[in-house]
Amino acid sequence: MQVSSINNVKIYNLSHGKSLPEWLSDRKKRALQKRDVDVQRRIELIQDFDMPTVCTAIKVSRDGQYILAAGTYKPRIRCYDTCQLSLKFERCLDSDVVTFDILSDDYSKLVFLHIDRYVEFHSQHGHYYKTRIPKFGRDFSYHYPSCDLYFVGASSEIYRLNLEQGRFLNSLQTDATQINACDINPVHHLFAAGTLEGRVECWDPRMRTRVALLDCALSSVTEGTEVEGLPSVSALRFNSSLGMAVGTTTGQVLLYDLRSSHPLLVKDHYYGLPIHSLHFHEQLDLVLSADSKIIKMWHRDNGKIFSSIEPPTNINDVCVCPGSGMIFTANEDPKMSTFYIPALGPAPRWCSFLDNLTEELEENPESTVYDDYKFVTRKDLETLGLTHLIGSPLLRAYMHGFFMDIRLYHKVKTMANPFAYEEYRKEKIRQKIEESRVQRVQLKKLPKVNKELAIKLMEEVEDEDALSVKKTKKGTTSILRDDRFKVMFENPDYQVDEQSEEFRLLNPIVSKVGQKRRKQLQRLAEQDGDDEEEEVEGRASSEEEESSDDDKSWVEEVRVQRRLLWAENNARRFKERKQEDRDARLRPRFYQIKDGEEFRSFGDVARKQKMQKASLEQRVKREESLGMLDLADTAVGSKQLTFTLKKVSRSSAIMGCRPCSGKCLIIMV
Repeated sequence: MQVSSINNVKIYNLSHGKSLPEWLSDRKKRALQKRDVDVQRRIELIQDFDMPTVCTAIKVSRDGQYILAAGTYKPRIRCYDTCQLSLKFERCLDSDVVTFDILSDDYSKLVFLHIDRYVEFHSQHGHYYKTRIPKFGRDFSYHYPSCDLYFVGASSEIYRLNLEQGRFLNSLQTDATQINACDINPVHHLFAAGTLEGRVECWDPRMRTRVALLDCALSSVTEGTEVEGLPSVSALRFNSSLGMAVGTTTGQVLLYDLRSSHPLLVKDHYYGLPIHSLHFHEQLDLVLSADSKIIKMWHRDNGKIFSSIEPPTNINDVCVCPGSGMIFTANEDPKMSTFYIPALGPAPRWCSFLDNLTEELEENPESTVYDDYKFVTRKDLETLGLTHLIGSPLLRAYMHGFFMDIRLYHKVKTMANPFAYEEYRKEKIRQKIEESRVQRVQLKKLPKVNKELAIKLMEEVEDEDALSVKKTKKGTTSILRDDRFKVMFENPDYQVDEQSEEFRLLNPIVSKVGQKRRKQLQRLAEQDGDDEEEEVEGRASSEEEESSDDDKSWVEEVRVQRRLLWAENNARRFKERKQEDRDARLRPRFYQIKDGEEFRSFGDVARKQKMQKASLEQRVKREESLGMLDLADTAVGSKQLTFTLKKVSRSSAIMGCRPCSGKCLIIMV
């Protein structure tokens, strides 16, 4: 079991922990339970509460005794009996289930909508009947007064199947191209269908006519909301007689009053993922909305977050146990998750022992979920040589660093510095010896850590005592005598690095502040002996003049320090580049001998590379001097054109031409 507190709301993950394989013997299970702490803390609320591969949908019967879940692979339906806390039966199906519904109070009447357009009915003994709808279905709802099943899917029609007559009735024609979700109000039985265009069409089953059309796509785009694509309707849920919640494919939840076409509230999940589950909690007036990443619980009147659940795997479906704080989720994982939130309500009757267990845990709080993790920064990862793990599941990004498992951290740190424990042990021994020396007769001496800072503080205290300033507060204690700052002069980790960039930039400011403080003490001491003189009107006080001069001086010193740091950084980078060039020269070079070439010497290869960089004229002259080039006097070859530019004054003319811009092109052949 895992306990987490989000927004001061305790959430108990009852399915957390290792699952034991079925083929283990009882003896091995008992031995593993004694040895492994995770197995000891595991709570198996319902036996075999999982699927072979993935669970796609999960529901609870109206009497609260049976939990039914559909999954794959192979496609199957499993029914769990809460009275026995175990699996009651399992039935395999021909194809995967899109969604299903429980028509009776128990598990005796079930309807399954498959991905291959089949609608399958099951009774208490098993398979009962199978039929097919014209288009692929996505959702369906059951109208109890007329025994009609309303199917919606990849079509503009709403198909009606009457279970009393056993035949299809006339379909309802909508203006949509496709319909994603539907629901029926439990009070006045209004049928609503969410379309691909972001509209909600409301139909009256008694009249078989459309009574209203609601545009939710435009209302979902509010200030500060980023929407990619058209917000289609992906989930619908009625609340009492006038409330309705609409979920969109872009991650927004809209709350409506049926008497108004404008939403009362728009809640954004900020994940950009389709909303697939919506539930209302009447006791606390909450809305539970879920996408594939997170389940958010928020107040219906103002949208303020109550709490949230973020499982490690993607969520396919959410089921809230009525009248309790139990939540079941179907995940992209073999294990189906079970969450218990005492703030939402008590535990169900079949697991009432959870209330006593959670009360004991609250009385004796144990370690939180973060106690098993170590927070490290990017600099710590570079020190440990673990930067290659960034982006992997071993590091979880958080704020300016990462969370990693404490066991992995200790193991890597031991490998990086195998003598760290010996150094830690020696440091602890030294600290205990220093603590024992405190009981002896102490002489006035400087501390071993931050000696310069201690001398500076002592001088300030002595100046205050010598000047006996009356205007300062009496009874003030120095930092050296304050126990809260004692570690700063004992622990070497608090040593001030005077060569660091931060210290060198702040030192001029700190020193000027100290000088101002000493001058102020002297001025106050002089004012105690003499009467205060009135300042001449129109003349600046000496304090203002000194402060302006001091400000100019420390600003100039900070600039000087910045220039020095810049020069040092340039020198260091130049030295590093020089070292890299030297290493590159000493590094062996490899040459590739192409086909048809003969290797003579390394000097020959170097000459070839040098000649490739030479110009055409240089290569021709070199080949002529070596006798390797023989040019025949043809009409095309052995001719050379050179172009030169000659400056000509504006007043002169060349070859009878008029004065121009001063430049002419002379061609010499």
